Order: sequence, then structure tokens, then C-alpha cells
Amino acid sequence: MIKVLDLQRNVTAILENAYAIGYEKVSNQIWSASFSLPLNDPKVKKVELLKYVEISDGNEYIGLFRIIPKKTLKNESTQEVNFQCEHVLATLLNSTLFKYHQLTNYYTKEVLQYLLDRQKEKHWKIGTVEISRRFSYNWENENLLSAIFSVPKPFDEQYRWTWDTTSYPWTLNLVKPEMEPTCRIREKHNLVGFELEENPMSMYNRIYPLGYGEGVNQLTIESVNNKIPYIEDAQSVAENEVFETVWVDRTIKNPSTLKANALALLKKWKEPIVTWSVTAADVSTITKTPIDKLKEGKVVRLQIDGFPETDLRIMKESKPDIKGSPWDVQLEIGNITEDLSTTQSDLERRQQINDLVAQGATNILNSDRVDNADPEHPIKFRVRIPEEAVNINYMELTYETDNFRGYTRGMKAGGAYIKESQVESKSTEGGGAYVRESQVEAKTTSAGGAYTKDSTIEATSTAAGGDHRHRMFRYGGETPPSDEDLSIFSATAALDGSGAVSIAARGGNMDLYTDTSSGDHTHQVNITIPGINIEPHTHGFSVTIPAINIPEHTHNFSVTIPAIDIPPHTHEQEYGIYEHDTLPSKLEIKVDGTIIPFDALEGENIDLLPYLAKDSEGRVQRNRFAEIEIRPVDELAQISATVIWGLFIQSRKGTVV
Repeated sequence: MIKVLDLQRNVTAILENAYAIGYEKVSNQIWSASFSLPLNDPKVKKVELLKYVEISDGNEYIGLFRIIPKKTLKNESTQEVNFQCEHVLATLLNSTLFKYHQLTNYYTKEVLQYLLDRQKEKHWKIGTVEISRRFSYNWENENLLSAIFSVPKPFDEQYRWTWDTTSYPWTLNLVKPEMEPTCRIREKHNLVGFELEENPMSMYNRIYPLGYGEGVNQLTIESVNNKIPYIEDAQSVAENEVFETVWVDRTIKNPSTLKANALALLKKWKEPIVTWSVTAADVSTITKTPIDKLKEGKVVRLQIDGFPETDLRIMKESKPDIKGSPWDVQLEIGNITEDLSTTQSDLERRQQINDLVAQGATNILNSDRVDNADPEHPIKFRVRIPEEAVNINYMELTYETDNFRGYTRGMKAGGAYIKESQVESKSTEGGGAYVRESQVEAKTTSAGGAYTKDSTIEATSTAAGGDHRHRMFRYGGETPPSDEDLSIFSATAALDGSGAVSIAARGGNMDLYTDTSSGDHTHQVNITIPGINIEPHTHGFSVTIPAINIPEHTHNFSVTIPAIDIPPHTHEQEYGIYEHDTLPSKLEIKVDGTIIPFDALEGENIDLLPYLAKDSEGRVQRNRFAEIEIRPVDELAQISATVIWGLFIQSRKGTVV
């Protein structure tokens, strides 16, 4: 039975006169259906393009479809309208992922939810997701259904899309398929006939996967496959020799995702293609047993004379005429057929997408610096690494070191007036001190000495009054002096002319005295002081310094700054180049904060890629500036340096003007 529904899913007609009702269910693809109506059936008008029809096979619900091509035939023998239908899963073709979308390390259900959220009309919701993986995905200018179908492609296990259109929004599920047989095809029971084709021409046991980009910039799996650009099945190679192929999918930009896709394909391609086309009778309505119900997605056990018992999956189920021959079921069985058809359609889809995917171009960029530097002030480069850089082909540094150069000239000054100001301040607080008693031993510096020559002092006594006699000498010996002695005394007499010297004996002694003095008189005396010679010398002495205790204290002070008037003036200019005469002993080069093992005063084409900052996957970090510093370690210097780098950049950013 066929029901017609409008876009609000309201039933508008039931097509009792429909005939040649057929359908085709293909695993993991859009189902299709067809039917015809007599040209004169008034309900033909109810069946409009892109409106919905619901098809049932007896009591079995087949699915919800929408009308696509409508073909009217009218001639002498035929007057009918033929309708082709596609499953409403195709409504996801109506929405497009415009421009570029990328998801990294999301769970499978999160990826599917992201895609369904991009529907223009929210027809579908996510249901059961039994497989959960994390891969990187990207799409550009792709319809939503193709993007959804691409999500499980990297899986290394079988999967199956199922859906429920009996309620709205319709539900989309991603489940693990059955692995045990639940139905049978047995000769002389329900087998009508079969055709088996084995074709080794599409067998490949070694695959070279290539992803986004071109030439040397094209993505490979080497970074995640031990530097080997291919994957292979060793057992198949040993049994059949090497059958290799290059598989390209430029929609893939992550090497892990590229490898996972290739491994999934290798499982399918390593064996010769075996195609089973089986015609069977649907006898379930007669036997009333589920084991005779042959449906797409089920695992069927083949029991055919002359062949080993085999379990295979029903990949395609079709009935050409539900009403006319309800027992007639056409089946395609086996994973290979499904995988091949899916792979072929997938390759076609990817080829179409490749025509739309922005690739990019290789860009060669450079940055130059010539500047003075010292140990505290290096020269610096900031090299832009954009997010759109698919590959960094190289980054090289070339540099040389020369003598530091200075350039000096006078500058015009405008003058200034600074008024008098006073600054009140005090010293910081002192901590005090205690100096214990100490003794200092010292001596004077050396004196140069002196010499004093002979000198005579003349003196006269004061006047004396009265008669008297002055004794000068007294001889008290036993022998009186001789005449000669006396003559000596006589000869030296005369003091001042007032008397004479007389020698007389007194008490047996000889006295020398003045005689006949008249009274007043004076005495004149001459004294000679001999010369004195003082040699150079020093004097030692000892000083005792008493103990001193200095308490904590501060000193207040006031400073008066006098006013200064600087009149406008100029400085005479002097032109010239002045070079520092010493070169540094070595340089230090940093790349993203890492000191690299190059310190010579010159270098050429030094590879900087190993020293650039990397992300968790070992790739150079994007969407940032790489920083390069060069500094002399111990002297002034002038450094001339050039950084050249090559990038393969995607065409992602830009504005249409």
C-alpha cells in the first residue's frame, strides 16, 4: 500500500490503484522505490514532486520516500504515470556545509550531532551511536549527507546506518551490524538461482595513501607509520606477490585519519572481489518463520550443493513488484560487493569534492635585520606561521658579525629655566655602633737634625760698695808657687784698672786677690758657648683611644638647589662612523626560547625547523609568530642576519571584493 503525504506529513491520499510497486534497499546507501498509476486515476494530481509517499509490503513498513522524477507515458498501448522515489534520508542533501569546517579529536556522536545541527530544516535527530571513536574531520562545500556518510570511513570495523521514519523528527542511528546468521538460503527450499563472480583484477595488498596538498607538500602517512609511506598485508603479499596502488583523498588533512582510512580499504582490497547475486523466494509468509525472512543487513547462511556452507551479509535487497510477485526477492550478498560499491561511490564523491577543495600554493618568505646588539639587547625576528600553513618546507638562518658601529651628531637645545628649590630630607636610620678601647703605637716622622756654631756672651756684674778684697785663687799646697807661677798670675791680673793683683801668703797658703780697692766696682765676664750638632732622629709614642658607643640615629639635612637659567642654544654637529674595536668571542642564538648549538660569529643556511615549538603531535605550532634572537655574549657587535622560510599555504582566508 502507498500513502501520499504533504510536507507537513499529513496523509493526503491512498493510492489503491498503484501497481508495479518496487523498492531497492542497499546497505549504507539511500534506498529507492518506484510505482506507477493509471494516467486517468484522479489521485495522480495528489502525487506531487518532492512530496512524500509511505510504502508498505503487506504489514511490513518499508519506509518513507519522496517523489523525484515523474514520467508520464501516453500512447496506444500505454497510458500511465511512472514515479521514481528516493528515501527521505536524501533530505540531508538539501543542506550544505558552506566553506570550510574542521573537527579534531571529537567523539563520533559529537561529530554527527555537529553535522545534524547544520540542517536547514531539522528533519533528523541523532539516535543510537554504538561505535565511538576519535578522528579529525574536515569538509568544505560539501552536502550534509556526504559528510555524514564519511564519518565512519576511518573505522576498522563494520558498521551499519539505520533509520526510523515512523516518528518525527526522523532518527538516524549508527550501529554495529549483526555478526551471526539469522536467516538462510537453502537449495530446494528458497533458492531460485545464483551467480558467483570472482575477480582478482581489483585486488591490492599494498596501498600508498596520499591526502591533502600536492607535490612535496602532499600529506602522507610516514609521520605515523615509522617513516614508511605505504601499508600492506604481509600474508596476501606472501601468497600473491605485491599488488600495489596509490590511493588519494585530498579531503583528508590528518595523517592518522589518512592511515585509518587506508587500513579499512586494505581489509577490503586485499582479497579478490567475490560477487554473489542470488535470486530467492520469500517463503516467510508460508513458513511463518523468521529464519526465512530475507532482509538487507542480515547475515544469511548459504547452503548450496557443491559449495561449502558460508555465512555472508545481505548487502542489497530488492523486490521488483510487491503486488504482482511478492515472493520474488533479488539479493546481493557479501561484504565485498557492498565495500566495492561504497568505495567506488565514495571515490566519485571525493573526486567531486576535490574539485571544490581549496588546495594552496608554496610561498617563499624572508626577513632581514642589520642592527647593533650587546649582551642585554639582542636582535630579534618575529616570523609569522599562519594557521593555513599545511606544511613548513624549511626555515633557514644566515648571519655574520661585524664591529659595533656608532653614529653621533649634536642636537639643538631649546633652553630652560629651573626655579630655586629646597629639598628637605634626612639620612636613612643608622644602626649605631660600639668601638672598644684600643691602643695605637706610633712614632714621629724623622727629623732632619740641626747644627749651632760657637757664640760668646758678654756680661757685667752690678756695682758693689765698700772696701773689700776679692779672693781669686788660694793655694793650699805644701810647696809655695814658683816665681814663674806667680809671674803668670801677675800677667793676667788687671780686672778693671782700679787695683793690682797681689800674691800673698795667708796661713801658709798662697792667695790671689785684688789689692788696694777703693770701694765701688763691677766685674765683666765673657762666656763662650760651644757649637751644638743635632743628628736626624724620631720620637716614639703610644696613644690610647678610649671605647666609643654610637647610638642609632639619623641626620636631617636641607639642600637648596639654586635657580638655573639655561638659555636656548645649539650644539655643533659632527658627522662620522665610529666602530668598536673588539668583536665578541661568540654569539647565542635562541629559537622559540631554545638555545641552539650554533655560536660562531657567522653561519649560513642553518636549519631552524628542529628548534621551532611543536604541538602534542610533534608538528610546528601554527597561528603564531616564531621568535628568533641573536646576541653577542661578551662584547658589542653589529649583526647582519636573514631568515628565509617556505610555507605551503591553503586558500582559506580572504574577502571577495
